[in-house]
Amino acid sequence: MNIQTQLTSDVIGLTKVAPFSRRGFMTASAAVAAGYTLAAGPVRAEVITTSTDGLDAGEAKIKVADGEMPGYFARPKGVANPPVVLVAMEIFGLHEHIKDVSRRLAKLGAFAVAPDYYFRKGVDLTKITDIPQLLPIVNAKPDAELLSDLDSTVAWAKAQGGNTDRLGIIGFCRGGRTVWEYAAHSSALKAGVSFYGPPVDPPNPLWAKSPTQLAPEMKAPVLGLYGEADAGIPVATVEALKEALAKANKPAAFKIYPGAPHGFHADYRASYRKEAAEDAWNQMQAWFKKYNVLG
Repeated sequence: MNIQTQLTSDVIGLTKVAPFSRRGFMTASAAVAAGYTLAAGPVRAEVITTSTDGLDAGEAKIKVADGEMPGYFARPKGVANPPVVLVAMEIFGLHEHIKDVSRRLAKLGAFAVAPDYYFRKGVDLTKITDIPQLLPIVNAKPDAELLSDLDSTVAWAKAQGGNTDRLGIIGFCRGGRTVWEYAAHSSALKAGVSFYGPPVDPPNPLWAKSPTQLAPEMKAPVLGLYGEADAGIPVATVEALKEALAKANKPAAFKIYPGAPHGFHADYRASYRKEAAEDAWNQMQAWFKKYNVLG
């Protein structure tokens, strides 16, 4: 199978959630109008919506090595030098859920920035309706370019008055993998939180090392939050990552939620599990406070 079209473990987890009733979901047209992606499946009517009250929020234009990368930011209004938290998105593009997560972080006092690092393909991923159409785009993203884009995002946030001495990163699904990769790359990072980021990659020459292979190189502590019922990420692979980090004497913590599927934090999808999602959000806050990213 071509590496650019193969199903990675995060995608397998996304597509193998238990069947659900269509009741309680938006129509496709309503979901598009609200700014959500359709490739992830039907959008829940009871999505969490965070207002911009008390925030400065909007589109960003981030200078990168070969042009200008779009992004979204949210920060507390009138607060000088807020800590910076990068938001690493799923494979579905910079859609409303990722923007809402950014606003939630801003409500906690962070300058949250979500870069749209798949922009070079010239395709709006949020408008794609089928996962197979996404794979050649997202699987072709080289890690070296991804890490450079994140570094550029940090530089942009600093230029906008953000405190990059208190730098964090949070990511979901493929973005959860990005958290592990960036923690092994950035000496400026203070802490990361990975929501169900795959510990192991399929063979891909554009991805030099998987998170587990990078365990000895971790430069910042990462909290890993996983679902026990994730169809794409077996608990055994999470335990292997945990063991590799412990063997390398790298600070990390893990929590595995019983019965929770992949995407349990994604309140716009059928995979959402309220109790696990709320606890994971609290775990994230405590982790960032422990390492002086928040609080």
